[in-house]
Formats: sequence, C-alpha cells, structure tokens
Amino acid sequence: MKKKNISVTFVLSLSIFSSCLRLDANLFNNDNTIKQYLYDDYKGEVDFILDSSYKIPSSLITEFTLNSQADEENNSTVIYAVYIGDMSKISTDTVIVYNHGTRDHNDFYWQRAKLMANTGWKNRFGVLMIDYRGYGLSQGKPTEEGMYADVTAGLQWLKLKGLSNERLVMYGFSLGSAPTCELAANSGMMTPSKIILEAPFASSAVMVQDAAKLNLPASYFTDLKIDNAEEIKKIKKPFLWMHGIDDSFLSITSHGEIIFKNYSGTNGVPVRITGAEHGTIPQTLGFREYNNTLLNFILK
Repeated sequence: MKKKNISVTFVLSLSIFSSCLRLDANLFNNDNTIKQYLYDDYKGEVDFILDSSYKIPSSLITEFTLNSQADEENNSTVIYAVYIGDMSKISTDTVIVYNHGTRDHNDFYWQRAKLMANTGWKNRFGVLMIDYRGYGLSQGKPTEEGMYADVTAGLQWLKLKGLSNERLVMYGFSLGSAPTCELAANSGMMTPSKIILEAPFASSAVMVQDAAKLNLPASYFTDLKIDNAEEIKKIKKPFLWMHGIDDSFLSITSHGEIIFKNYSGTNGVPVRITGAEHGTIPQTLGFREYNNTLLNFILK
C-alpha cells in the first residue's frame, strides 16, 4: 500500500466549513501531548462519565508499548496500548479491538473502553485499545498508512498471545472505522470474526464534501484515500452498524447508510438511534441497552 501523508489543508478546510467538528477538531493532529495516562483520574473533557459500578480493577488494566512499522518504513515507531482484562486468558478469551476516533488520546476514550469491558458482565470480553502514532504517548507523526500499521501491531500482539480469528472482534468508532474496514477486508495476518462500526464515515471524499458543502473534488482538500464504503464490500463476516439519526457531522444518510447498503454479507445488523449525535450513541441509547446490543451481536 502506498504511503499517504495527512494533508493540513484537509484539516483547515473541515475546521472552516463545518460547525459540527468538535469531536474531530484535531483530525490527524498530534498536538495532544500528555505526560502519562490517567484513565479514571483524567480531568479533561469526555463524552460521558460512567458511575462506579463500571470501574475496572487496576489488576485488570495493563498499559504497554508496541513497535509499529508500515511496509515502506525503515524504522519502527513506539506506540502505546492498554489491555483491559486478564492477560493470562487471552488465548481462551474473546477480545474486542477498539479503534478509537480522532479526539485526543486513550484517556478521552477510556470511559468508552470501560463500557465495552462491562459488556455482559465485567470483563466478560477482553478489550484492547491503542493510541495511533502521534496520539497520547505514542511516538511519530500520524499518517493513514501508519494508523493501519499501528492497529496491525496490536493484532500481531494478540496473535502472539494465542488469540484466534474466531474470537477476535474489531470495533471502529468514527475515524476508527478506517483501520477496522481496511484490516478486516485486507489483512492476511488476522481476520476478525465480527466487526462493529459506530458512526462510521463512507470515505474521505464524502467527508470533505459533507463538511465543506461544496461540490469540489476531495483531492482539492486532502490526499487521504480512505474508502470504507468500498472496503465493506469485501467483508462477509457479521456486521453491526450503529449510527445516530441526528449525527450532524457524519450524516447517517451520506455515510452510515451507504456503508450498510454496500455490505455484501448476510449477517448485517443496523441500529439507528433517534436523537443521537456523532458522539452520543451510548448515552442516548442507554448504557445498559448499548451493552446488550453488543452482547447479543457478539454471542449470536
């Protein structure tokens, strides 16, 4: 795969033309440096805060680093990851790889990771979340190709721990839908048994045109080539799609519905949430119902 650098013009264009860019204001922008991960002690802005019943014991939270290297890179990049669950049970567990969105770093998505780790019951499934290069403590500069390499490094780590394809679930939120679709469709190293997309975008071209409200070629704004709507055509595994009907950043009509329509498998589950914006699906649906939706899909 040809390396694709992230265009600053793309970011500026989105910032100028979209009034709904709060969640994605730092798209592929590594200006979110932190000194350490704080998890439950993080005081920055988040989408929601779970009550104490969702708390994960420290013994089941493992922070570690991985070496990530894209095909055309000469050197590896150190990225940070966190595993929620019993490390000794990965070889016999079901694991959800959570590919987060564009905002900040793992601390911003910690509440979401905890919610996922409470699916069924606490730590019913393992959860792996990484910070793409340039996010949080992960080194390097963000690129599309680098993001795929970073998630691949996480998959490789799980494989070395004994996880099989049959017990791998990949989950992509917003930007995270790109590595989820790309690797589920094309990775020869590990193939998930099921995929989940929450508020995905159809392609970088549609994203730019939606944000800019201008009928101009996407290449004018960005050299990103992400096309989830095409990659989903290659995926036959069971697919759960969740999208807020009131998503004003990634329109359900021009993004989510296109992806679901293009899915060619036979086990597609659509969940359209009335009243949900781009980052409010869990709280709008309700945390318990959100968990039940995931549980029923994974166990089906």
